[in-house]
Amino acid sequence: MSTTPSASASTANQPVPAPPPGCPITAEFLPPNMRKHVDPAAPPPLRMMAAKALVPLAPADMLGALFMLTFDADAGVRETATKTAAALPDRFSAGLRDEHVAAPVLGWFLTQLRAKDVYAEMLVLNPTTPDEAVAEVARDCSAKIAEIIGQNQLRILRSEGIIRNLCANPNASAALIDNVCDFAVRSGVIGADIPQMQAARVRVFGPQAAPPEPGPTAEEILQEFQDVVATEKPEGDEAAAPVEEAKKLNLTQRVMKMSIAQKIKLATLGNKEARGILIRDTNKLVCTAVIRSPRITDGEVLTAASNKTVNEEVLRIIYSSREFTKNYKIKMALLKNPKLPASVGMKFLSTLRENDLKELSKDKNVPSALQGIAKKMLEKKNEPKKSDDK
Repeated sequence: MSTTPSASASTANQPVPAPPPGCPITAEFLPPNMRKHVDPAAPPPLRMMAAKALVPLAPADMLGALFMLTFDADAGVRETATKTAAALPDRFSAGLRDEHVAAPVLGWFLTQLRAKDVYAEMLVLNPTTPDEAVAEVARDCSAKIAEIIGQNQLRILRSEGIIRNLCANPNASAALIDNVCDFAVRSGVIGADIPQMQAARVRVFGPQAAPPEPGPTAEEILQEFQDVVATEKPEGDEAAAPVEEAKKLNLTQRVMKMSIAQKIKLATLGNKEARGILIRDTNKLVCTAVIRSPRITDGEVLTAASNKTVNEEVLRIIYSSREFTKNYKIKMALLKNPKLPASVGMKFLSTLRENDLKELSKDKNVPSALQGIAKKMLEKKNEPKKSDDK
């Protein structure tokens, strides 16, 4: 029998080709045997095939490939990829909903497809699409897309640019603008240069009433966190401990005094310590902003997945994410969380190692329904062994 590695194994071990100059993503998302179609070193006809969407790729992969090819050195390839994206074939449209497509890809496709409401809707509803791209579209999109953008409270509080551009959009209804601005004002957004926000402030607080104390800004709190970390003494320095703990406690209290808008900004841009406080916030938008932060680590997600009091929306985002649940420890933590829906747990059970399945079948923290299913799965796995013994 030959010991020569198979062609597929050899291909899988090939290094990821360097992206075209200026391209912010690599071809790592593509199957190894398809990376040649975006490789700057590959023959132009191979790249042109992908630019024409003539290679067999999943919708999400095709979006990434077309985006990469708009940076190609060959002008013909660049122009063809852009034309294909602008007239995106329906068979690839499902990729626009995929949260795991890279943010720069989704942002670029929104600029290409902004005039097609059916596609623009998919993109503005995709939480991975960058706020900056949504803000740009908010300036002149249709009334339907403006309504969808205005209903996304998390985006509204993360990006003042979205509010500003919705207010300037002639297609956005007056009722929508009033609702968006009233909500933003109540949540602590200032928007002093936006007339509609000034009008909302009068509606919400009255013509004479002063707005509530805005509290610390995200920038101020982040700087304070950095100062505490910088002045922390090495572990074991007993004398310094009470001082540092007092500082941290004071910071926690100051974070609680922040407006919702500033908390969301801190959750998105802040450090691990800030996220650790905000993930426990009672406001769903705040803790959701934490789990969707581009800076969050697997360790933080694991802690949230293990937390039996975590907000249910945070838990839903974790168990719905292919990226998060690729981490085996996170998956195990979710299965031990009583808030995990049984239907989701059943899907996860089938991916576990036998010893972990055995552990879960005996763990009293695991919901009884999942325990029962785990036991049945173990019995089924052991059936052949029993018949073999006979």
